[in-house]
Parts: sequence; C-alpha cells; structure tokens
Amino acid sequence: MQVEIFTGPGCGYCERAKQLLAEHGIAYSERDISEPEVRTEFMERLPRERSIPQVFIDGTHIGGYEDLRIRLQGGGEAGGAI
Repeated sequence: MQVEIFTGPGCGYCERAKQLLAEHGIAYSERDISEPEVRTEFMERLPRERSIPQVFIDGTHIGGYEDLRIRLQGGGEAGGAI
C-alpha cells in the first residue's frame, strides 16, 4: 500500500493525520505544498480542493484528515480498513 499526503507548514490537521498514520504503523510519503512544484502538482491533481491535508492511497484520493480518521476506525468503504 502506498500512502501519499499533501501537507503544509503550521497545519494542525496535517500533523494529526501524520500522527494517525504513524499510530497505525502506516508508512507514507509527505508532499509539502509550500514547495512551488508540489503546490502546482497539488492544484493539478485536486483542482477543487483548497484544504490540507489531502490523502491518496495507491493513487486514489480519499480526502482529508476526517476521511482518513473514519477509514482507520473502520467506517470507510470496503470494510473500512485502508
């Protein structure tokens, strides 16, 4: 499983999302949108999203912190686990 999370400096929900992933032993790659090339990629991949964090699992966008939390608690699609 490949988890990718778009974050930004000073984002409390980003820190919570990373902590949640760590607590569940899930490795992830972090993409900081304060870097211009990452911000451009973020806007191209998610033109309607303006909030962070945004999480992708195996290339599929699942949403932000709350969506991740729900999935990890077993309330998401396909049985809830990621």
